[in-house]
Amino acid sequence: MESTERAVVLGGGMAGLLSARVLAEFFDQVTLVDRDDLAAGPADRRGVPQGKHIHAVLPRGQQVLEDLFAGLTGEMARQGTPAGDLLADTRLYLGGQRMHRARSGLPMLSLTRPFLESWIRARVLALPNVTVAGPCDIVGLVATPDGRRVTGVTVFGRADGSAAEVLPADLVVDAMGQASRTPQWLPAMGYRPPAEERVEIDLGYATRLYRLPAGALAGDLGCLIAPTPDVPRGGAMARVEGDRWIVTLTRVGGGPPPTEPDGFVEFAGSLPAPDIHVAIRAAEPVAGSSTYRFPANRWRRYDLLRRMPAGLLVLGDAVCCLNPVYGQGMTVAAQEALALRTTLGDGRAPDARRFFREIARIVAGPWGIATGGDLSFAQATGRRSLNFRLMSRYLARLQAGAAVDAALAVSFLRVSSLIDPPTALLSPRTAARVVLLSRKHPDGMEKGHATPERRVASQVLQGRGER
Repeated sequence: MESTERAVVLGGGMAGLLSARVLAEFFDQVTLVDRDDLAAGPADRRGVPQGKHIHAVLPRGQQVLEDLFAGLTGEMARQGTPAGDLLADTRLYLGGQRMHRARSGLPMLSLTRPFLESWIRARVLALPNVTVAGPCDIVGLVATPDGRRVTGVTVFGRADGSAAEVLPADLVVDAMGQASRTPQWLPAMGYRPPAEERVEIDLGYATRLYRLPAGALAGDLGCLIAPTPDVPRGGAMARVEGDRWIVTLTRVGGGPPPTEPDGFVEFAGSLPAPDIHVAIRAAEPVAGSSTYRFPANRWRRYDLLRRMPAGLLVLGDAVCCLNPVYGQGMTVAAQEALALRTTLGDGRAPDARRFFREIARIVAGPWGIATGGDLSFAQATGRRSLNFRLMSRYLARLQAGAAVDAALAVSFLRVSSLIDPPTALLSPRTAARVVLLSRKHPDGMEKGHATPERRVASQVLQGRGER
């Protein structure tokens, strides 16, 4: 696509920043609009209510960041950002069992969301054709009289004495996340709003920051303890920038875990594995607490709309908001930014229907992972088909196998990291390993090397202890 004049991005979070980076390749002027001050350094922003909690850039997301910002992840590691191997350097408990430790070849960065966002924002705002308008409230879209094309955005500066202003645009990208108002703006222009799919889960978060002694977690970078249907409580901790540890505890149903120090530590002691509790019970809290409540996975099906105004695209959480416990959101947004680049790169004006179909292909796998995992909990609402029940049984056996078999652990992580599609877990080679382990010695390993953890895994593989 030849360079055109102006693009406006609504929202300065990760989806908006990555969109602006791509748009800068095709437009003479790109303007980022957000209600927060985007000139600030690493800081919690009101527009990112979940930003104080633990975040992850999945390996696929890191690949995209390297594509868009060459050398970024290496530079961050050289500046002291903790980095390592996703399986070899972290403790991962899924389905009640710890995954077999091995080198996976899957990289990980361990950092807070504000810190990551500040690095991306600095790179984006250094581009000569990217500017920031704000802090601003976004009032609405401006369109042609017939509503067939969006031509700009009306904003209202948050400074005292500010007046409404129209930012003209050849293309508007809505990256406003859950605050997106495009579903309300479309009917005002004579279009149907997108249908919405929902799987409710009611997940509560609580987070605290700590300082831990040297050698905490025996040198590992972090620990993830996923909730199970039997024990719907989980947690994650990670060593992050500034020689601190971020600890997030979760509960399915019943609201966020307690945030006062003693209650927080006591809740950690109720998780399906003891690692986090052992690490923080005598640790030094270094900041206050934060809570967050995630009610439901939501997918706005823009790909099913038959009509959209020209000059308007939507991506990120504004299209699909996934349970953050799976850590997929930023990586999905990064992949959608690449889809935006492809859409603009064919030399034609962006085709909204084609773009949204591509977005749907990107979202489908993560949506299946997140909603499939959530529907295993009785508290979740949604249809549980026969196929879902069969896949749940298979995945329970696969996860149990991953506790004793490095190849299965790596295969599972490549899918959950969005490197491989979910169908890779059904490949003949992977399925054969699951079947083989289910037929082996109940301990799933050579005699004399069994552990209680692996005996549980073997029981699940044999169909005993099935959840």
